[in-house]
Amino acid sequence: MGTFENLLAKLAGFDTPTIANVIELFDIRPANTGFMDGRIRSQFPELPPMVGFACTASFRSAAPPEKADIYAGITDQLQLMEQLPGPAVMVFQDLDDPPVGTTFGEIMCSVYQAFGSVGLITSGGGRDLLQVRKLNYPVFTGATICSHAYCHMLHLGEAVRVGGLTVRQGDLLHGDANGVIQIPKEIASEVAEVAGEYVAAERLILDYAQGTGPKSVRGLQEVQAEFAAALQKLRRRVGRA
Repeated sequence: MGTFENLLAKLAGFDTPTIANVIELFDIRPANTGFMDGRIRSQFPELPPMVGFACTASFRSAAPPEKADIYAGITDQLQLMEQLPGPAVMVFQDLDDPPVGTTFGEIMCSVYQAFGSVGLITSGGGRDLLQVRKLNYPVFTGATICSHAYCHMLHLGEAVRVGGLTVRQGDLLHGDANGVIQIPKEIASEVAEVAGEYVAAERLILDYAQGTGPKSVRGLQEVQAEFAAALQKLRRRVGRA
């Protein structure tokens, strides 16, 4: 996991909206793709950004599983996690519509974290939220549900669809209070390097708007032009179109 340690730390230094804005500069996918929609929300928005590689599974709880053990499948997941190039983000698609039982609780999150996972995302529900918060383990959910019902996992390591985003095993994900985005791995190192320059460009407008000096439409237009020029310079450097 050391290969990606510095890269992931750099990416975690920026919020998800900044990562989204920087990815747009590369022009490698439509601007309305690559991120989860508003159905997936951070349960602990005060925690710092989560960055890791997807470990996927689908999930059901409306009917009993073939095996009685509700934790069956976790050991198989842990083996899949070992094959990832860095820390895992557990990603679940709840196949029940609407979700019936919770995808996770304190026990599952504790086990995942103990084996190096840095967060969990589910289109279904979560519980034991106060206990999971004490773990400082980021979770992103579509609901909160008190019971696990007949919870069981299916289709480990296969593509899932969560919050309108198709997530594949090993995808690089970044999430925080603002949502979750997938970072194309082929540009991840460049995104980490360019993000600081993007933030500096934004400061041109923010410093003007938040400063104590006099304001005018002309003055705003001037800083907007500086901002646009800075972004154009970045686009020319990294753009793939």
